[in-house]
Amino acid sequence: MKMDFSEGFSGATVCRLTGVTYRQLDYWARTDLVTPSIASATGSGSKRRYSYRDILEVKVVKSLLDAGVALARARQAVDCLRDGLGVDLATASLVLTSSQSVLAASNGELVDLLRGGQGVFNIVPMSSVVAEIDGQLVTDGDLTDAVRSA
Repeated sequence: MKMDFSEGFSGATVCRLTGVTYRQLDYWARTDLVTPSIASATGSGSKRRYSYRDILEVKVVKSLLDAGVALARARQAVDCLRDGLGVDLATASLVLTSSQSVLAASNGELVDLLRGGQGVFNIVPMSSVVAEIDGQLVTDGDLTDAVRSA
């Protein structure tokens, strides 16, 4: 059964799903931390409509706050992800080492979002190492010798 979310979600639904208060959600929308991508409030009586991706973003920000990251620092991390690194917040993998450090993987590096995307560590994906060694074994003929002696 495929669900149709094209009409989006109300602010009340976003609050229920993510655990944020309506006041928080309203503030975040007014200050462009997480804005509704389907429909913004356009005056008295209008309703914001949030996409599924927006809900994920709200939950990421809420998780940062729950982990002890101050709102200003969470905003800094979100801005760095979106603007500095071009990473989609809803699909990012974040590592919280403390309330003073939020790390994310970007282009083979682990970067500190609270230091403007400064690289901390290089990430070596083991799948490429395995493929490189396997390829070299095949090229050198060592793989055939290893299979014969097994």
